[in-house]
Amino acid sequence: MKLFAKAFLPLCICAASALAHADKQSQTNSSLDVYNLSLAELSQVQISIATGNSTSLDKAPATASVIYAAQIEAMGARTLDDVLETVPGLHISLSSLSRLDSVESIRGIHTGFNAQVLVMLNGVPVQGSVNGGRPVLFRLPVSSIERIEVIRGPGSAIYGADAFAGVVNVITKDATAVENTTLGARTGSFNSKELWLQTARQWNGVGISFDVAYAETDGDSSRTVTADLQTALDAALGTRASLAPGSLSTRYKVVDSHLSISSDQIQANLWSWASINAGIGAGGAQALDPTGRDDDRLLMADVAYHFQKSASNWDSSIRLSHMLYDLKAQFTLLPAGTVVPIGADGNLDFVAPVGVSVFKDGLKGNPGGLTRDTKFDFISIYNGFESQRIRLNIGVREQSIHTTESKNFGPGVLDKSPLPAVVDGTLTTVTNTPNVFLVDSTRRVKYLSVQDEWHVARDWNLTAGVRYDNYSDFGTTTNPRIALVWAANESLTSKLLFGSAFRAPSFSELHYKNNPVSLGNSQLRPEQIKSEEWSLNYRATNNLQSTFTLFSYQAKDMIDFVSDQGATTKTARNFNAQDGKGFEWEVNWKPTSQLQLGVSYSEQNATDTKMDKPIPDAPGNQVKANLNWLMAPNWSLNSQLYWIGGRERATSDTRAPIKDYTLLNLTLNRKNLLPDVDLQLALRNATNADAREPSSGTIPDDYPLESRSLWLGITYALQ
Repeated sequence: MKLFAKAFLPLCICAASALAHADKQSQTNSSLDVYNLSLAELSQVQISIATGNSTSLDKAPATASVIYAAQIEAMGARTLDDVLETVPGLHISLSSLSRLDSVESIRGIHTGFNAQVLVMLNGVPVQGSVNGGRPVLFRLPVSSIERIEVIRGPGSAIYGADAFAGVVNVITKDATAVENTTLGARTGSFNSKELWLQTARQWNGVGISFDVAYAETDGDSSRTVTADLQTALDAALGTRASLAPGSLSTRYKVVDSHLSISSDQIQANLWSWASINAGIGAGGAQALDPTGRDDDRLLMADVAYHFQKSASNWDSSIRLSHMLYDLKAQFTLLPAGTVVPIGADGNLDFVAPVGVSVFKDGLKGNPGGLTRDTKFDFISIYNGFESQRIRLNIGVREQSIHTTESKNFGPGVLDKSPLPAVVDGTLTTVTNTPNVFLVDSTRRVKYLSVQDEWHVARDWNLTAGVRYDNYSDFGTTTNPRIALVWAANESLTSKLLFGSAFRAPSFSELHYKNNPVSLGNSQLRPEQIKSEEWSLNYRATNNLQSTFTLFSYQAKDMIDFVSDQGATTKTARNFNAQDGKGFEWEVNWKPTSQLQLGVSYSEQNATDTKMDKPIPDAPGNQVKANLNWLMAPNWSLNSQLYWIGGRERATSDTRAPIKDYTLLNLTLNRKNLLPDVDLQLALRNATNADAREPSSGTIPDDYPLESRSLWLGITYALQ
């Protein structure tokens, strides 16, 4: 807590100074319009994520948060993860399963593949069907984002699979949101560079907008670990192959572009995202791999047509989307010179090996695949009742993957006698053979959802809905929801929420094979959760409000890879159950037109009901504070503070407790430094805190986060 107090002091000084000078300043820049609205006005902004229809934020039947473009700009955020970390009860951690990928942990629910949080772009799911969840190493630049809507809690009654712990909908800028052609650039620590361009035009009633962003970095070389998996193998086998101590591999290049075409009845979007030569963190097998790389490319197109309203009071639309996701990885799973026991199938085998081989160039594997995701929706809303709005959604979806793989171990490579004593780096292609890591797979989904929003009485609104999903590979699931919202008066709103959700087994969990560690299971059932929430929002004044939310949930049939008896492998099984409860308390205060402060405290207690032990790695406590001070005409200072604490080790993990940490970020914005030129200076991890996220036991030090960094950005608007 000493570090917490040390970091909080600058925030308090900024607030005190701002209050002392606030009455002398005035807001002049139109790009910060969100800061010109009162908190009462912001609560009336329409959102769609809670019901699939437009609903005011304060009456939405969900625990929802909205972050706007002006707020994203003010805080100096660079990626979607930077923004999501500001949401109460949501924490961005790091994966020990998937290349140090970011993990969205909500209320103690998370896995290394982000499978329990549904991420959407303009209402279309962005999912990698191999592992579930969003694409691997998904770093989304923020320059194209108009706003981000987040609900904490289940959303399957509207959105179907994977809306388990929460839903994130990223809404990009269309022609109505882009006032001028804008060029931007940013440079910072770790040899980092970013460039972006956005523009828009109106033509014969059609709006056209386009933006493109590029980002690259070498990564922070000070993020070092002292030991890894190979360190343990060296100790057991007397070798010296480990590259530890060494740095986590966090370099990347990202190219992101969006094209939007919109008219009164048609909305079309084309999105391209590519992650190029991205480092794979601690390595694909938790052994440092500085040369390994990940190259992913995603292309998504969607078009929606809104039918003209009919006299029968039905308001209908159709939407078709198609996503291609090409993922390729190059792993040196164990470094050059490693010596490992090999089983009869050519995989690593520490139980019944047939021999030992030296991999002089390292144990190498290049898995990949092309996934396709096609979705068609028909949505119709009936407004014929005076006090009710009925929403009907019928849809179909098809997901498929064609896998590729080359490697220097495993079936089809080292499963022939005699076993070579030395294996070089020559790779054998096993694509389109029985020896590939994952069979080509396809699943089809048909679904139907019905929702009724009923204005029961003057101050009461009841939302009830249910969705039925039929999967070709595991069967059916039905998920209801019900929400009662009571607006007692203009200052007090209460919400009582119940919902259920499911998470569909991923292709890897169903069909992994020829893997020395993990095997699939075609008999898996979907994960299931039931959740209850009570939320109370009190607005003392137009510019002081507080929201308190109590929640509990019961999750079952959660999928884990469980050790097989007498073998080194683990097979996917519906093995775990998890119960959780806790609360989130948010306070937002705008004492003057120049100052806005938001503070939240979140506490959760998630338990593995089989072991009666706390869920490991998830933060039990979080404090978040955000201060935005318009300290002079055209000048603003944004401060963000995060305290993450109360994380538990797994029962079998004998390491010292995970240390709490505090991060402080500061961003100084100068508008119109020159005509139409804005400048931004950002300091991240200002106190240079030694902040770490929990690792697997093979990386004993935990994963260090970025050290202090400095960023300078410039934006030019062409009139």
